[in-house]
Amino acid sequence: MLTYFQATVIGTVQGVTELFPVSSLGHSVLVAAWVGGDWQAMVGTEEPGTGTPYLAFVVALHVATAVALLGYYRRDWYAIVAGFLTTLRTRRLETVPQRLAWLIVIGTVPVGVLGPLLEHPLHVLFAAPIYASVFLTLNGVVLIVGEGLRRRNEPTLAQYGRRFALRQRHARARRQSDRPLAALGLRDAAGIGFAQAGALLTGFSRSGLSMVGGLFRGLEHVHAAKFAFLLATPVILGAGLVELPVLAGPETVGIRGPVLVGAVVSGSASWLSVRFLEQFFRTRTLLPFAVYCLAAGLLSIARFC
Repeated sequence: MLTYFQATVIGTVQGVTELFPVSSLGHSVLVAAWVGGDWQAMVGTEEPGTGTPYLAFVVALHVATAVALLGYYRRDWYAIVAGFLTTLRTRRLETVPQRLAWLIVIGTVPVGVLGPLLEHPLHVLFAAPIYASVFLTLNGVVLIVGEGLRRRNEPTLAQYGRRFALRQRHARARRQSDRPLAALGLRDAAGIGFAQAGALLTGFSRSGLSMVGGLFRGLEHVHAAKFAFLLATPVILGAGLVELPVLAGPETVGIRGPVLVGAVVSGSASWLSVRFLEQFFRTRTLLPFAVYCLAAGLLSIARFC
């Protein structure tokens, strides 16, 4: 039911699109629908909670992506977890990691509450390729709107003169610090968390919506991307761990080799993706991804309408 070639292709798509702001869930539906045949039949069997082989495969891919994120940001997560435990003892937020810890906790609450309630019904309701196509197109629109909001809120040289020019000169040093992230308020984190929950709709990107939320709150692209990746890690890992027993069940008998290969490929692709995106967003914006989503979404609408 799952070949090594299929596992490699799907693992690559999952690892890349989970972190690129283009929707991994939307691509899992649309790629299978475009290819058709056994691919579409395989993906079509995915029904959360039914213990299907494809669900077991998806669980492995998500766990692999989460492990890749934890490994890439291992120093950050060590400091964040240590800071969180310290705040439980001191009841004060005094350092950047301590603030980041609680921002991530607050930002995770919306999807933690809405996910178990809405994920299954929404996936069943909007599982058809046409819905994924429409939402992928709308995802592109949201990315463009986010860029517009960012530019509108960005101060100009005319407004701030020489002081702003000096700040721009030291932009590279600021980008290497997490202090702008820690400057977010708890309401900001909650708002970004609600934006992330929009990815429950097939075709909207978790990282893309989180980045737009961060840009709206005044973050630079590189900071918005990092916060989106940190915020996504517990969500992706939690979703995978909840379904982890499926991997040890009878559903994976006969496909454990492809599942393992797919997980390794997905984790590797995720590692390379986050490394690429951190560099990309130091100097570039969401617009290339917006154009891709609009093009892919409109083509898919024309194909499946």
